[in-house]
Amino acid sequence: MDARLPSALLVAAMIRRMQDAGGFAAVLARGDEGGGAILAVAVDRGRTRLLERGFGPEGRAVLLDVTPADADAKDVDDYWRRRRSRDPDLWVVELDGAEAERFVAEALLPN
Repeated sequence: MDARLPSALLVAAMIRRMQDAGGFAAVLARGDEGGGAILAVAVDRGRTRLLERGFGPEGRAVLLDVTPADADAKDVDDYWRRRRSRDPDLWVVELDGAEAERFVAEALLPN
C-alpha cells in the first residue's frame, strides 16, 4: 500500500502554510490530482530555487535542488515550462516568502 498523500493535497498544504506565514503562493501549472510530481519554485529574499522530491544515495526521500546553474528568472521559467511540456502530470507551485524551502520540505518529505 502506498501511504503517500495525493499531490493536490500536498500542493494545497504548501500554499496554505506559505500564506499563513504571510507569503505569496500560487499554482503555476496543475498536474495529476493523485500522483503528479511536484516542482516548487521557492523564492526567499530574492533567491529563486527549483525544488522537488527525489531519492538520496541511501534510498531515502530528499529535497533536490534542480535549479539550473546561474539561473535568472527567465531561465527558471523556461526550465519548468520545458519539464511541463514533457510531463503534463507535473504540478508547478510557486512559494514566495521567508522559509519557502522549509514549507516545501514539510509537505514533500516524510516525517
